Amino acid sequence: MRPDAETVQPADPPPDPPAPPRIGASGAGPSSTSEVKYAWSEVPRQDPPKREAEERSADYLEIYRLYDPETVMAQAARCVQCAMAFCSLGCPLGNRIPEWLGLAAEGRFIEAAAVSRSTSNMPEICSRVCPQERLCEGMCTLIVRADPVPIGAIEKFINEYAFARDAVDAVRVMPNGRSVAVAGSGPASLACADELAALGYAVTVFEALPILGGLLAGGIPSFKLDKSVVDRRIALLEKKGVRFRTGVRVGSDISLGDLLARHDAVFLGMGAPRARELDIPGCGLPGVYQAMPFLVRKNLGTASGLPDIDVRGKSVAVLGGGDTAMDCLRTAIRAGARQAVCLYRRDLANMPGSRKEYRNALEEGAQFVFLTSPISIEGDPARGLTHVRCSRMALGDPDAKGRRKPYAVPHSEFTVPADIVLVAYGFDPISFPPESEWSAIAVDESGGIVVDKNQMTTLDRVFSGGDQVRGANLVVYAVRDGRKAAAGIHRCLSERAPQA
Repeated sequence: MRPDAETVQPADPPPDPPAPPRIGASGAGPSSTSEVKYAWSEVPRQDPPKREAEERSADYLEIYRLYDPETVMAQAARCVQCAMAFCSLGCPLGNRIPEWLGLAAEGRFIEAAAVSRSTSNMPEICSRVCPQERLCEGMCTLIVRADPVPIGAIEKFINEYAFARDAVDAVRVMPNGRSVAVAGSGPASLACADELAALGYAVTVFEALPILGGLLAGGIPSFKLDKSVVDRRIALLEKKGVRFRTGVRVGSDISLGDLLARHDAVFLGMGAPRARELDIPGCGLPGVYQAMPFLVRKNLGTASGLPDIDVRGKSVAVLGGGDTAMDCLRTAIRAGARQAVCLYRRDLANMPGSRKEYRNALEEGAQFVFLTSPISIEGDPARGLTHVRCSRMALGDPDAKGRRKPYAVPHSEFTVPADIVLVAYGFDPISFPPESEWSAIAVDESGGIVVDKNQMTTLDRVFSGGDQVRGANLVVYAVRDGRKAAAGIHRCLSERAPQA
């Protein structure tokens, strides 16, 4: 948990559900089973309660509160239970969304949460951090005629409801006599450890930092994911028998060879911590920082071991247009910045960041300057930064990913005042030393580990997943990789005799 963070909101458990709502003739809920499919036409989408911008921008508490049970039931009843569940197809985990929405509509929240956990190892986390508008909700059948079902907010409610009533199992199963080492404690590693523990493996997770959770703890601000939620999930894994060792760096404190000698298999989930560099004149001046050290220090406080980056009363320019840039803007505002401005080279339509996070950042006072690319950072070592010199951009033809490629408009230079510049250009996996024990593991051109259909690397009994394979990506893809790797490890080891 971030040492200086306040506790997760809300502190009180969700109340018990009322009788199932009826719309029909009374206007409150479906009057018959046949009318359930048409609840969407009588009940508009209602987003979860959100704290006012002025209040929330002064602290690090989660900004969204839970629904009340009546609202959950009414919103879940908007699901049309279509024959082809496009929402499930839009979820990387293939979550059984219509099933748990149907149960939630009846007030059977604990059963609904159990169904959601059957395909996700951390639904209470994914519901908070997934960009549902690009995934499940973006595929909702209703979207052609109305607003989609608020799937993420309902998933958050049902799982918090189950946790509050001790209805989330933490059963330790009979050991199968085999062990697996897991490097890193981010979402891919935690999902892999969870799946393996359920199969009877003795799992030890090695984390280089003194804080567990990886990206979930250090990279995602508490106003999106309070660290007590991560701590609770890790405590649940400990109850299932997973061991955690902090302050152990795989590759230096303990070698990969040692892990393979002591364990039947190894999973590598060390993420993509290598920041993409800014390469323009002035990028080395004092006051220019990478985004992740800034976020990690603000999220974890002194436990991060990083120096503080003080933005109080200063103008902060954030370079980039992804979710990390949104996190930097919103964190800078909470840390007392005079202004926080995002400089992005494309327009809003081509910006990769979540639209929900963009709207939240705007409400909290962040500014956005689109079609803008920095060409130099100016100031001097003695006085510090003064401004970012920029060029206006225009958009040309789409690139391989479908986003229109930007190009500089001639003679369009202008400046943006800045005392601090935060670079949020993305992240790549760590690079392996070429003549080390890691050289047997093949990597792609960006440094991502190459894996087969079972998530096994080119080194026998070594598996990987998440950002270390994909590069920086969504938490839900990391969870999927971790689950897939656990199944691959089990399949691989079941075909072999145990190590002596």
